[in-house]
Amino acid sequence: MAKKKSEDATNDQDYEEEPNFEDPEGFVDDISDEELLADKLAQRPSEADGVENVVVVDNIPKVEPKKLEKLQNIINKTFSNYGEIVNSVYPVDENGNTKGYAFMEFRNQQQAEEAVRNLNNYRLDKVHTFIVNLFTDFQKYDHIPEKWEPPTPQPFKMQNDLYSFLLDPDAYDQYCVAAETSPNSVQVGFWQNTLPEPTDLETRESFTDTFVKWSPLGTYCVTFHKPGVAIWGGSKFQRIQRFPHPGTQFVEFSPCENYLVTYGPTPTGQKVVIWDIRSGAEKRSFIAEDVSMFSMFRWSHDDKYVARLGESSIHIYETPSFYLLDKRSIKVPGIRGFSWSPTDNIIAYWVEEQNQIPARVTLLEIPKRREIRNKNLFHVADCKLHWQKSGDYLCVKVDRYSKLKKDKKDSDVKFLGMFYNFEIFHMREKEIPVDSVEIRELILAFAWEPVGNKFAIIHGETSNSNVSFYEVNNGVKPSLVKKLEKKSCTHLFWSPRGQFIVMANLTMGTFEFVDTNNNFVITASPDHFRASEVEWDPTGRYVVTGVSSWKVKEDTGFNMYTFQGRIIRRSLLKNFVQFLWRPRPPTLLSEEEIKEIRKNLKKYYYIFEQKDRMRMTRASKELLEKRAQLCEQFTEYRNKRIAEWKDQKVRRMQLRNHFDTDSLDTEEVDEEIIEFLVKEEITVLE
Repeated sequence: MAKKKSEDATNDQDYEEEPNFEDPEGFVDDISDEELLADKLAQRPSEADGVENVVVVDNIPKVEPKKLEKLQNIINKTFSNYGEIVNSVYPVDENGNTKGYAFMEFRNQQQAEEAVRNLNNYRLDKVHTFIVNLFTDFQKYDHIPEKWEPPTPQPFKMQNDLYSFLLDPDAYDQYCVAAETSPNSVQVGFWQNTLPEPTDLETRESFTDTFVKWSPLGTYCVTFHKPGVAIWGGSKFQRIQRFPHPGTQFVEFSPCENYLVTYGPTPTGQKVVIWDIRSGAEKRSFIAEDVSMFSMFRWSHDDKYVARLGESSIHIYETPSFYLLDKRSIKVPGIRGFSWSPTDNIIAYWVEEQNQIPARVTLLEIPKRREIRNKNLFHVADCKLHWQKSGDYLCVKVDRYSKLKKDKKDSDVKFLGMFYNFEIFHMREKEIPVDSVEIRELILAFAWEPVGNKFAIIHGETSNSNVSFYEVNNGVKPSLVKKLEKKSCTHLFWSPRGQFIVMANLTMGTFEFVDTNNNFVITASPDHFRASEVEWDPTGRYVVTGVSSWKVKEDTGFNMYTFQGRIIRRSLLKNFVQFLWRPRPPTLLSEEEIKEIRKNLKKYYYIFEQKDRMRMTRASKELLEKRAQLCEQFTEYRNKRIAEWKDQKVRRMQLRNHFDTDSLDTEEVDEEIIEFLVKEEITVLE
């Protein structure tokens, strides 16, 4: 036993001796920690861990201690619109003054990212613009290599030809037809209005959830989806860009198609986002208290400015920065509405009556903010601003109280009726003279002639209304040129080229086509029961009326007419939703070139006649070829059946006791009629 104990002690001494892990002298370790422990180092803690919901706000005002609380309230209120602020820190120096930056901690990472997206480059005042970043971004920026390396060249990718629809040699227009195939799934077909039958360009199943919309120049088509909207274009209608705005219900384009505005409801109001179409970047966003589906923005004709109505003010933003013009709004106490000129940077707005001060219409030149014309109006109930498409005239429809009467006992004001004035501003004349047209009947509709100097008014009762046409000329008052009496129309639709107009009753589905240059003759009066929409094509040659499934569920579809009202196509389509002509950009021809073409129109007449004859000949040739093909198919089928009949002759003779009946003459056959009882019924008569 003693010997064994001695052996154990020896073994313990061997194990207690520690190994030597030191490197020998002169050893050079050429293996780095990153190579040896790469997986472990990737998991090491970072200073940014746990702060994904913290944002850093730079360029805040540097204030003294007594103003710190006010600054905190303003900044916290701004950032609280995008999430719940858990904590905020405003670092100060030894004197208690803020250092110009702050930290905001939100409830979660999503709220922090939303604040960065919306408040980065947010202008607090004239000299302070926020620079907002996630706290975790500092680690990313900390590892920027010192030596710059040029980016790898990307392979060339062919872009879509967004203007291919303008290259058709015969200038056929395009249109789209939408039909709902199932809830939140709409099929859209794109067609070219060729003759004699339209050509199917593309058909997309489940292309949009609700409806589609063309851009003003026809370059893009917008579709609506739960995550947001998408725009499509090119010859094959490929997707060009996505805009993530969940729940978008309405969109609008800027006139030059540089920007897209999306509208979508939120729990706190309607969120409005302005996007750059080419890059897909969000330029500016707003939260509106109401959830109206109507646009809150008005664009200038050249996309340089966008404006919205505020509390007794007009906010005008410059593009592409979307900062306030001259860093301040235009204060207009009592403003009720405004509108941009379609051809000039001029804003027309009207102000309601206040404290015995009459209502006023003002024309304001932008960006100089110079008032170029004012017009005082009395006893005003409401105003509507109607610009002519060419910007030559502005019509202000004024609803006025006919009389005012004060009760001596209770000093109440009594209104004894209404009448209506149309104030016509001549925008191209010196000092902008204003003429007035007064109508004592109820106004149902007003519409300018897009190209020309006429306007039309529907007045009177709906079932027995009158349509008056006025002509406006320089230096003279508007003159009544025609009055069509006892009409039952509710809407007016001018041709984009002027001269022709459709007077429609969208309740009954009746239409009247009028040629205003030919003694206002009614060229046709077609009916389309329950029709709720009217669409002119961009060239003014065709008109489409449609019955949408949004209004009714039976007999949905559309009819197509010529500009004179002759129907050329009827199309019944189940669950038809909408019909939209593809817009065209303005012509590149000058006024002189257009006049020259009109002057020599007879010279081009024969060219068009020859093309029409060739088209009809081609159509006739195609019809003859189709008939010949059908005849050939029938002959082939007949010969096949005759061969089968001959092959079955042996079987027929077996069934007929080897008697050949194929060669029998029908005159030698005796006809025998055999009658037998099929069914017997007994009916008891009381």
